[in-house]
Amino acid sequence: MKITAAALVAATALVVAGCGSSDTGSGSNTVNWWTWDDKQAVAYGECEKAFEAANSGVDVKITRYNVDDYFTKLTAGFVAGTAPDAFQNSVQFLQAYASQNQLMPLDDLITKSSVDLKRYSVGVDTWKFTDGTQYGLPLDWAASAFYYNADMLTKAGVPEADVQKLSWNPDDGGAFDKVVARLTVDKNGRRGDEPGFDKTQIATYGIGAMAGRSFIGETSWAPFVNTLGWRLGDKDQWPSKFNYTDPRFTKTMKWVMSLTERGFSPKLGTFTTGNQSTISDVDLIGSGKVAMTMGGSWSAASFGKIPGVKVGIAPTVLGPEGKRSVLSNSNGNNIWAGTKNPDLTWKWVSYMGSEECQTRAGATGTFFPSIPAAMDNTVTSMKSQGVDLSVFNQYVKDGVLHPSSAYANGSAVQSAEQPLFEAYFAGQRSDDVFPEMERVSQEILAKN
Repeated sequence: MKITAAALVAATALVVAGCGSSDTGSGSNTVNWWTWDDKQAVAYGECEKAFEAANSGVDVKITRYNVDDYFTKLTAGFVAGTAPDAFQNSVQFLQAYASQNQLMPLDDLITKSSVDLKRYSVGVDTWKFTDGTQYGLPLDWAASAFYYNADMLTKAGVPEADVQKLSWNPDDGGAFDKVVARLTVDKNGRRGDEPGFDKTQIATYGIGAMAGRSFIGETSWAPFVNTLGWRLGDKDQWPSKFNYTDPRFTKTMKWVMSLTERGFSPKLGTFTTGNQSTISDVDLIGSGKVAMTMGGSWSAASFGKIPGVKVGIAPTVLGPEGKRSVLSNSNGNNIWAGTKNPDLTWKWVSYMGSEECQTRAGATGTFFPSIPAAMDNTVTSMKSQGVDLSVFNQYVKDGVLHPSSAYANGSAVQSAEQPLFEAYFAGQRSDDVFPEMERVSQEILAKN
């Protein structure tokens, strides 16, 4: 799940106005756990019931806050000494919280409890700090895929089987480019690959927004450029700079821009409401404004349940060497260093990271469990509800996932880089922006 810029700013400040909720203090048999995800609050509620049944007298309290308030309340709790015993966290904040000594190291507990970290499909190394200390267990994982209107593919004469194996290259866009052109329709009914097509009057875009503000590109350009071997940082974890001047990256960005220039993908700001809120990809697919879009796995159930629209899911593109490379984000489960009940809190956190719990919670299909066997159960459960998640599970089986990078000063990085991306994709800056983006990343990542 994406974290807002406002939440990023709140997360890095130690001194804030106000204080945490007064009911977060733990008794000897109480564990407080926080999340920003309403769906995971419900899903892990199934584990709460089982854990309390197996541990007589224990009370687990699950609290969910809106993501825009979540990190403000968490930081206030650190200051006031009323933070929850354990909490869901985004890796963007690992450096800030660990350096502030707000997180409990888990290495000794993992060894003592014989927790096998190899059980997790992705995310373990992401939750190691710069000194190698393990501060979190993977709580979930996410990735991207293509969601498409099946009826629109049929009308365009594009077999669904072809979309399941789209190839791509940065020179001419490969089969992906051809399919997107075919799916794009102007207001006169001409398609993007037909004579007379008017790129200034689009009724249906072949692909949703590829030009985006995100400096990571998880649900837009990253699954493309990553097939070329490019990675965001000069190191997989805790990089010293972001590789924005790499020729593979700059070439891919030019191709992304060409999609909007040719009318196949909407420009920034094309679909906004009166208050400038961006219309969701789910609504755009449902309304027929786009035929296909790149979206996160967290939206799969929503895409699959659009009234009157049959939505299919296809994997990301095959690169020039015939392989996929999919960025995967994994939120973590952290324990607050100030908990008054570390042993019971660890018992709860380690149970949440077990196959038993993740199978229970994952059956809701609202998040992807970090343990492969539990993920298999999620796929089976959701298929019975008409949502096929096998594309995502196949990523795990094929070994094409690579974890998102942990990096320093997440709030400052996002605040500095995203306006530069926006300026480039809005046509306000040219290729000269890329050296600036790389230099800015190097300066911010180096700060203590």
